[in-house]
Amino acid sequence: MKILLLTTLLVFINHVKSQTIIAFYNLENFYDTIDNPITNDEEFTPKGIKKYGTTIYTDKIFHLATVLSSIGLHYDARGPALIGVAEIENDTVLRDLSNHFLLRERNYQFIHFDSRDARGVDVALFYRPQKFIPMYSKKLPVTLPGGAKEAYFTRDILYVKGLLEKDTLHVFVNHWPSRRGGEERSAPAREAAAVVCRKTIDSIQHVTPDAAIIIMGDLNDNPSDKSIRDVLKSSGVRNEVRKHMFFNPWVAFLQMGIGTLAHNDTWGLFDQILVSQSMTDTLTQGWKFDQAFIFYRPYLTETKGKYRGYPKRTWEGNTYNGGFSDHFPTYILLKRLIKI
Repeated sequence: MKILLLTTLLVFINHVKSQTIIAFYNLENFYDTIDNPITNDEEFTPKGIKKYGTTIYTDKIFHLATVLSSIGLHYDARGPALIGVAEIENDTVLRDLSNHFLLRERNYQFIHFDSRDARGVDVALFYRPQKFIPMYSKKLPVTLPGGAKEAYFTRDILYVKGLLEKDTLHVFVNHWPSRRGGEERSAPAREAAAVVCRKTIDSIQHVTPDAAIIIMGDLNDNPSDKSIRDVLKSSGVRNEVRKHMFFNPWVAFLQMGIGTLAHNDTWGLFDQILVSQSMTDTLTQGWKFDQAFIFYRPYLTETKGKYRGYPKRTWEGNTYNGGFSDHFPTYILLKRLIKI
């Protein structure tokens, strides 16, 4: 009798009401064509070394819109509910991208704050208002430790709290400091960014221990690195994730030699989406992690030369390469469980 009641309870709780896609994409130097005197964007102007004019800018938007309009359609024909993006200059490029004919019908809105990054690039979050209603957002500045990087300021972390089909969701969009100058020398900078992210998460979980939280971004570290494993408190083994920890599905990808970017013929997986432990517990209601994917299509890869098989980047040095990005996008499938 007890076994029968338990079985009935599990069926009672585990009804899938809906599903949705959450995505992240590093848009690789997505600048407008106007010189901003405050930042170092001169090369991305018509008079700059890259001769970055309207033709290239329009082509870049078309390529990015092609990718974003194709992600996750097998699971949701309307596309991702949320798309975190990195390496965008300002709200002008975000508006031009969301208004492209391939994306216009989805009515994507966006949340963005200017940061003090020396290159003038930021992160942002696109959302479909029919699926996600933002309630609160702010930027989380990251102060770099002395000696870790040449520049004192890096990209801010974007924090957004909102309702995903009436369930509260906390989202952090990140673009952590690069490995320029060497992985070991630059590691403290990424750990500093991880600490900023983790502190805000701790404050959320202190009030709401079972909060649904997503961390996404170009973390410039692999899933097994200290910043992600120890500072963010994550694990790639789902049943080992304890309260206040995060599940990182990308550990398994990297162990199989699968990544989102390549350097010196070695694949890295910097573009990650992590979910809080509460989003792995299928015995409770709410949005739950189901699957993780790297969005790959043949047209996104280089077909010739020394970078054959790599993501087809926009630039080859200062020569326009007609590509998409030097990163592949990632996305996850969430399913919403409710009582019936």
